[in-house]
Amino acid sequence: MSGGERQVSLSTLPLIGAAVNMALAAVKIAGGWFGDSYVLIADGIESTADVVTSLIVWAGMRVADRPADERYPYGYGKAETLAGLASALALFAAAGTIAWQSIREIRTPHNLPERWTLVVLVLVIVVKFTAAWWIGRAGRKVGSTALAGDAWHHGSDALTSAAALLGIGIALVGGPGYEAADDWAALAACLVIAYSGITLLRLALRDMLDAAAPDEFVDQVRRQASAVPGVRGIDKCLVRKSGTSYYVDIHVQVDADATVRQGHDIGGRVRSALRSAGLRIADVLVHIEPHGHA
Repeated sequence: MSGGERQVSLSTLPLIGAAVNMALAAVKIAGGWFGDSYVLIADGIESTADVVTSLIVWAGMRVADRPADERYPYGYGKAETLAGLASALALFAAAGTIAWQSIREIRTPHNLPERWTLVVLVLVIVVKFTAAWWIGRAGRKVGSTALAGDAWHHGSDALTSAAALLGIGIALVGGPGYEAADDWAALAACLVIAYSGITLLRLALRDMLDAAAPDEFVDQVRRQASAVPGVRGIDKCLVRKSGTSYYVDIHVQVDADATVRQGHDIGGRVRSALRSAGLRIADVLVHIEPHGHA
């Protein structure tokens, strides 16, 4: 499968996630309304917000897939990171909204939830954890911040539903006086959602600020470049991430007596070797230095 085909395939994942969220939002809101469970309604509201987030992720990945042009010579990869940043902010918004509504419901007397709402929650948990695992695995394979954010949204939704399952169970077992147990559970789940937002925000900001690539990745780049015939050593090697791809600036040492053409040819072979090494390297800038020169 080519890079373009792979990207198109990946960009459909957020759309699938949006469709899943729309269906589950309807189920949860209806179940909460008829089953006297605000935590289910709150969960459904979060799923509705996740539909918008999934569409933002989809749009970001489509923009990031555009080829470089004169206006953006380094490509549109940062659009993918911006989508991940938007996902982090959406997680904070969801946590704040559910927390505010949960506190209001805790202070408002209401009926015990219906027992059948537990079945709805079990179904939701299974579907959302499956979606989080599936999309998260795809995101890790290509280093996608946006897909990681979408997976975290599905995972946080599953955790909220798990907290709701616990809260409703406590309310049903405890009976009168425990009606607000599901609201307390929703409030506790907000902490998990906010933590997921912080984790994703840090990841997105690292990419936005061009943080250094992991040492293991840089070591791979150095080994690949060192194996090219004519390379006598590697001096500096700087790697930054843009979207799901990497850009490399590398200083290659060649024989001090090599001609300009020979040095140029070696640099070209280094560039070709790195771009074809399966490391998702979009481009390489090679600087030639004489070996042994301080």
